[in-house]
Amino acid sequence: MANIKSAKKRILVNQAKALQNQMVKSQLKTIIKKFNAAVDAGDKTAASELYRLAVKKVDQAVAHGILHKNNAAHKKSEFTKKFNAMA
Repeated sequence: MANIKSAKKRILVNQAKALQNQMVKSQLKTIIKKFNAAVDAGDKTAASELYRLAVKKVDQAVAHGILHKNNAAHKKSEFTKKFNAMA
């Protein structure tokens, strides 16, 4: 355990940031699972809406530094391929 006041504060801040990052990752994974389920079910309207949300969440994760931009581009490309294959 840290003894210095600033180190104690850093521990608390890091814990709070870790929870925020975990929340964003969890939301991203949930949206991706819902999108994949809609694509598998063949529901074009739901997949369209979830595609838009999935891309938005990926971009937000990049903005928050949770995903690398190349990883995000890969994911968005994968979503687009799946969505276009439905038609």
